[in-house]
Amino acid sequence: MSSVYRSSRGRAAIRDWCERKLDGWPVPHERREIATTAGQTHLLIAGRPNIGTVLYLPGTNFNAATSLSIAGELAARVNLVVADLPGQPGLSAGDRPGGDRFAAYGAWAGEVVEHVHQSVGSGPLTVVGHSLGAAVALAAPSSNISALGLVNPAGLVRLRLTRPVLRSTLAWLVRPGDRTSAALLRHLVGPVRQSQPDLVQWMTLVARHARPAGAPGPLDPGLLTHWRQTPRVVLSGERDCFLPPEALGRAVRGRLGVRLGVLRGLGHLSVVDDPTSVSALLTSALDPHQRSSAGPTTGGEW
Repeated sequence: MSSVYRSSRGRAAIRDWCERKLDGWPVPHERREIATTAGQTHLLIAGRPNIGTVLYLPGTNFNAATSLSIAGELAARVNLVVADLPGQPGLSAGDRPGGDRFAAYGAWAGEVVEHVHQSVGSGPLTVVGHSLGAAVALAAPSSNISALGLVNPAGLVRLRLTRPVLRSTLAWLVRPGDRTSAALLRHLVGPVRQSQPDLVQWMTLVARHARPAGAPGPLDPGLLTHWRQTPRVVLSGERDCFLPPEALGRAVRGRLGVRLGVLRGLGHLSVVDDPTSVSALLTSALDPHQRSSAGPTTGGEW
């Protein structure tokens, strides 16, 4: 195992930032830590406890504190749990899983699902993952999961790295600061969106104090076959710089048996670009009361 943090001081700076953001979130919520085989795991719990539950898994370098916009939208509709991934900057354990990373992450996700199923929510449990979180969701066992939502999902195709994105990424890592963070974020959000100051500040903290890891390549097809009987929806931004809709759409059809929902005008951080629309699409597509008889083929363009 290796730590995501460059130093104990850096770990403290990132934890302090996350705790302050969560302390200032006006939505009523609970925070708890649970023990898992991947280390202590931080959970943010909010929303409507008497209806179905959504477990949300954030993407690379993200966590509950950086996901409050999408969390707020989901919490207005469902009982919501957001889990910080171990080995990512945030409030869970800082050590990255060793060995087969996605076997370890899949086992971890199964433990979190079991905890949520037993101790947090009642009714059906939907798992929603963004980017890296989507790959982790795909690696999880499907037991106790009633539906699956993947947004800008890693784990299905290799990410495209264009020269402009690569230059901005290297500048962000070598010269951490708000200017290089904002320049990188301009690639990650839709073309008409503005980078949020809090997100720029967060990305600067990550570059200074953490060791960001790359996204996974395509997962073993054997990990995906057990989702064929689970209602699922896959959404991704029309302007996603890492996941061109044409290539991702072919992989989604071939490996998961559904059509890709293309989010017009949105980028890789679609959950930041338009959290209201993304959360509404996810909850309506995966709601068992609204799902049609063609449920597993949910998709299209929005």
